[in-house]
Amino acid sequence: MTDIGSNPAEGRGSALPAFIWKAFKLLLTVAVTFLGLLLVTFLISHVISVDPVLAVVGDRASKATYDKMFIEMGLDRPLYEQFWIYIQKVLSGDFGNSFLTKKPVIEDLARAFPATVELATLAIIIGTLFGIPLGIISAVKAGKPIDQFVRIIGLIGYSAPIFWLGLLGLLVFYANLGWISGPGRIDIAYEYSISPGTGMLLVDSALQGQWEAFRNAFSHIILPASLLGYNAMAYIARMTRSFMLTELAQEYVTTARVKGVPEWRIIWVHALRNAAVPLVTVIAFSYGSLLEGSVLTETVFAWPGLGLYLTNSLQVADMNAVLGGTLVIGAIFVGLNLLSDLLYNLLDPRVRRRGGKS
Repeated sequence: MTDIGSNPAEGRGSALPAFIWKAFKLLLTVAVTFLGLLLVTFLISHVISVDPVLAVVGDRASKATYDKMFIEMGLDRPLYEQFWIYIQKVLSGDFGNSFLTKKPVIEDLARAFPATVELATLAIIIGTLFGIPLGIISAVKAGKPIDQFVRIIGLIGYSAPIFWLGLLGLLVFYANLGWISGPGRIDIAYEYSISPGTGMLLVDSALQGQWEAFRNAFSHIILPASLLGYNAMAYIARMTRSFMLTELAQEYVTTARVKGVPEWRIIWVHALRNAAVPLVTVIAFSYGSLLEGSVLTETVFAWPGLGLYLTNSLQVADMNAVLGGTLVIGAIFVGLNLLSDLLYNLLDPRVRRRGGKS
């Protein structure tokens, strides 16, 4: 008699509903998280001391003008109706108009965000390329002088004020040595030679074959990206060291050494492969922090990204812009969290097996 439990077709059939259920739970979690983010930003807009009506009509407007705008903005309706209208507007991409630029906030964000993405992406590449090898070397040589050196370098990068490093870097490499270009994204001579595409100057100039503009844009971005990358490298190296120390103490490493497996293979293949699972989350959230936390760097280097846009908006109480930027940052972290979960499942077979048994 055929064993029903060993039927491959039945195994595939039972795995599919499990996958669908897991995907549904994941999407539900993302939806609830984003709804909570919308609720928080909505409540913030109602508890701040800035009057949104006065921000539109001005403090010299008549009471009739004020009352008319108050009704047009829907502020006379119950809070739950205002929240529903707010959700509809956000989902349609309507964040209102910026009081600072007099343009729709979505247009300002579409212009500022690519600059931040370009800066943060180059920074996380630098941080990852240097942070992981340094963390591995530090773990392998734990307690030795090279380990102490790496930890000191990491401590400086993790604790030194980024604005101080930025000013020092400009003084040394721009003002004194002249190795790089100064603040801003690109010299004005090349600003209009690149047709708008992705909004990322390095990508657009390379795609269009504008190599002089590419070199100029690179000379502007390399210092702020290196400083942010140094900060990210310090954290990634520290976490890599911690994960690798844990893996190198496992029994499978001892067994591999007894079997005569080369040390480089044990470290760079077996141990690193297992340490890569939690490292994915570390790198993902480091990238998210760079996307939302580079305010001081963008201010020091006059980098026209999301951080500088939010800083200028806060100074004039432009709450439409601030809340729109906050939503974008929140959505970034939700997306990165989702991405890290997916990569975690792909890299760790134990998670896939548990998922298939649920």
